[in-house]
Amino acid sequence: MSRFEVSTIDYTRYSNRQLVAVPVLVLLLALLVLVVVPPTPGIAFTGGTELQIQTGASQAEITEAFESRVPYEVESIQQAGSGNSYLVTFQATENSEVQEITAAAEEAGFDVQSSSSRSASFSSESQEQALVGIGVAFLGMSLIVFALFRTFVPSIAVVASAFSDIVIPLALMSLFGIKLTLGTVAALLMLIGYSVDSDLLLNNHILRRPGGFYESTYRAMRTGVTMTVTSIAAMSVMTIVSSRFVFGIPLLPEVGVVLVFGLTADLMNTYLLNVSLLRYYKYEGIAK
Repeated sequence: MSRFEVSTIDYTRYSNRQLVAVPVLVLLLALLVLVVVPPTPGIAFTGGTELQIQTGASQAEITEAFESRVPYEVESIQQAGSGNSYLVTFQATENSEVQEITAAAEEAGFDVQSSSSRSASFSSESQEQALVGIGVAFLGMSLIVFALFRTFVPSIAVVASAFSDIVIPLALMSLFGIKLTLGTVAALLMLIGYSVDSDLLLNNHILRRPGGFYESTYRAMRTGVTMTVTSIAAMSVMTIVSSRFVFGIPLLPEVGVVLVFGLTADLMNTYLLNVSLLRYYKYEGIAK
């Protein structure tokens, strides 16, 4: 049976500044992207109407059929399932507008399977609650980490890594046009847990277990890298299987992609950013 081997990295070849340069540069670029192109909120946060229809028409033909019959622009079309079922979203939220869109779909010969709408005010409230939820989760995580280690550098290493693990996927969402939805918010919350898990594993091996710094780092990497790479592989498979080209399950592909972004960033942040800060703490900082 084959076994996953983690290569030994000769950290002694690199200074702390060299190790920290790459993750810090990536984080700054991600923050710049978010300032220039913030993530686009989905229908759950902006309000709108979602219509599930069944038709043999192409997505271009569906768009043309609606835009020729109603004055509301089609926001997006996603395949739902492996058949000819599609989710079509509009910005319209009033009952009269929903009825007009449904009538247009029936007039175009589409089989309307279901329809749902969210008001702009309710969606705005949902967006605020989601953002507050991420903030509270991050703050709670930070307080627990500081309570566990009670020293600044090891604690800030975990918090900084978790912060970067959220910011980088958000920036990539903006670049790839992935909308901010309840599902992707849930993925970001999961990334906080993933990040803290791998960082605490590394910190505990280095600070609380016997052995030299590099021996403890490699020991933590054997577990942490295996765990993260396995999760990346699992999320990649979920993304492919749930995509419109296989089963066409809405939302899951975007959640899987966000988790792959974040877990990949976590490998960089944990074993470059966190390691450099812990090495500074052990050899040059308070613990010298």
